[in-house]
Amino acid sequence: MGSSEESNKPTSLYDSSSQSQPLLLKPPSIEEPNQPDQPESDPTQYLQISYNYGPRPFKDLPFVIFFVFVVLCTFGFGIFSVFHKNSNYSNLSSYKYDLNSNSCVRNSTLNGFYESRFDFYALSSSGSVFVKSLIWTLVVTLILSVPICFLLLLSLKHYTKQIVYVSLPFFVVIPIFFNVYWFVACTVSSSCSDAFPLVYRILVLVFVFLIIGIIVWIFVANWHRIQLTVKIIGVASDALSKNLGLFVVIPLLTLGLVVYYAPIVVFLVFARLNGKIVPKESNGEYRCVWKQDSWVPAYYTLAILTMLWSLTIMVEAQVYVISGTVAQWYFTKEDAKPRRSIRSSLRHAFGPSSGTVCLSGLLICVVRFVRAVVDSARQEDVPGMVNLVLRCCVKALLSAVDFLNKFTINFVAITGEAYCTSARMTYELLKRNLLSAVFVETVSTRLLAGITFVLSAIYAIVVCAILKGASSMGVYSYVVAVLAWALLIIVLGFFVHVLDNVIETVYVCYAIDRDKGEVYRTEVHEVYSQLPISRNHRPPIAPIAPVV
Repeated sequence: MGSSEESNKPTSLYDSSSQSQPLLLKPPSIEEPNQPDQPESDPTQYLQISYNYGPRPFKDLPFVIFFVFVVLCTFGFGIFSVFHKNSNYSNLSSYKYDLNSNSCVRNSTLNGFYESRFDFYALSSSGSVFVKSLIWTLVVTLILSVPICFLLLLSLKHYTKQIVYVSLPFFVVIPIFFNVYWFVACTVSSSCSDAFPLVYRILVLVFVFLIIGIIVWIFVANWHRIQLTVKIIGVASDALSKNLGLFVVIPLLTLGLVVYYAPIVVFLVFARLNGKIVPKESNGEYRCVWKQDSWVPAYYTLAILTMLWSLTIMVEAQVYVISGTVAQWYFTKEDAKPRRSIRSSLRHAFGPSSGTVCLSGLLICVVRFVRAVVDSARQEDVPGMVNLVLRCCVKALLSAVDFLNKFTINFVAITGEAYCTSARMTYELLKRNLLSAVFVETVSTRLLAGITFVLSAIYAIVVCAILKGASSMGVYSYVVAVLAWALLIIVLGFFVHVLDNVIETVYVCYAIDRDKGEVYRTEVHEVYSQLPISRNHRPPIAPIAPVV
């Protein structure tokens, strides 16, 4: 494998005679006669970075050991809850307080299961037309979402500019349509017009039009960034089209997470059945209530935290697989094709780099949890200067962690380094190449999100028109159309998530190329070289000209 990997490497400005290069190769010193003395820095600051095709050592191993321990505890206590359950929970209503024994005793054996089953059956029968239409609509939407995603990818690859420019007017037209539609519908309906006076309807109408005007102003003010983002999306779409296997692997990883969640959910259900029926006094009267065992709330906390951590780990593992696969494509010559890139990325993500993935997922989980606590405290509006200062400090800390974590997993997938080393090296890589760590961000993500919203809205309008013409569900056709819109936007949101990770990975690969003075992908350099340089960093000591 080594000879094929070395043949994929273009000529480097620093070293072209070496037959086997390590992961980090220090370039030869460049003599500059009139260069002032530079302060000493970390010796790894100016090391060359390249994709690590060789064997990778295990990194951040304690975190994967800790995660396995947490999972084993969750499953262990869950299995205990299954065998330790109290079957009397379902018969709680049949217990009454006995004055003689001062305890709860069973009074009768009411079979409420069949009654509830009958009621549910009756409810389902009354809305059978709605349920049938809903199921068929969601199934058809799920089937059609696959070709829609592929057609969107091919369109973004070949006709990025046309797709974006055609979609931009819909960002304004669709909100205007819905704004006018609800205003007219509410005015025509007597019940709505009585409950919502004309003055308030006009105020809401004007307010929505004001928001639409702000959106138009944002487009006009950022038009130069939109034009550059169009090119970036086109390059990323081309990279993703060369790695279509990701559309199979990433959903399978998500399905694996769902299968992994299934027993934990079952354990949570059975944990609720661990307890006993005890009498409780209320207003001088005794009644029988269910009292859970003391360990059940702690297990709920453990299981929920395990599920959250597992979710963030799976998200980071998907980013790792996407980054590793795209990076192998990037660092392969255009006339060659990487072999088993997805398989090697999966092996690294759940092998040598599993500890790093667990650490990154843990950091994201902690950040999201702390941010949710801060937001809930802000909604309570607790007065006091100390509380305000603490909130500001926590927000600054969370922003620093987000900044640290950005591009780190992408870099880990390329080099196989530990988390802290990768975070530091990523920052130094972008710093000495005058690239910002916060560029690949808002414009591309929001533009893609807007395109998916437009496509989903058009699809929902078509579904609603078909249902109103082919069935007699009335107002329920709007409910089915909204659910179809939600399902399609979730699937397209997954597509946007993958494409966003591809954009970030190509950005890191471009930075590595620029740092080494090499050009693996000419079309990428033609686009990413137009990015604005970061004004927060000093220029490098020796500017590097790319090799053509």
